[in-house]
Amino acid sequence: MKAPIRVEVNGKVENETVEAATPLVDFLRHRLGLTGAHVGCRSASCGACTVLLEDRVVKSCCVLAAEADGCSVRTVENGPDNGLDDVQQAFVDCQGMQCGFCTPGMVVSVRALLDRNPNPTRDQARHAIAGNLCRCTGYTNILNAIDTVAQRRRNSLMD
Repeated sequence: MKAPIRVEVNGKVENETVEAATPLVDFLRHRLGLTGAHVGCRSASCGACTVLLEDRVVKSCCVLAAEADGCSVRTVENGPDNGLDDVQQAFVDCQGMQCGFCTPGMVVSVRALLDRNPNPTRDQARHAIAGNLCRCTGYTNILNAIDTVAQRRRNSLMD
């Protein structure tokens, strides 16, 4: 069965027809060419496919594309046209990524955290990324990246 959907992805309205059982991650990757959301476990366990749906952090492997009808979706690609945004730059500067597989989902989760809480504690940061599994860094560098971007944003407000 096919379903027509209208979804705003990274600010651009998309009108598509999808199979009713198509996961959002597959729609984003294969129909729209947005390959930042990675496919890891397909069970919402790893967080590699994390996106924002109506500004809520969701695992796009376990959300149907049809469920996004009428909604706004933001992916890791929702950043500057060229170059890195401040969250991505902090990940680079703090070695918050190793293999890079979890990084897009982590970046989306961190952006969401900092949008709602510009000065998170370490515990709040840990909680915000708890749904994102990283097998390489041990999380310390990711938490350092969160602290770094929050501090940089505070400093830029003082300038």
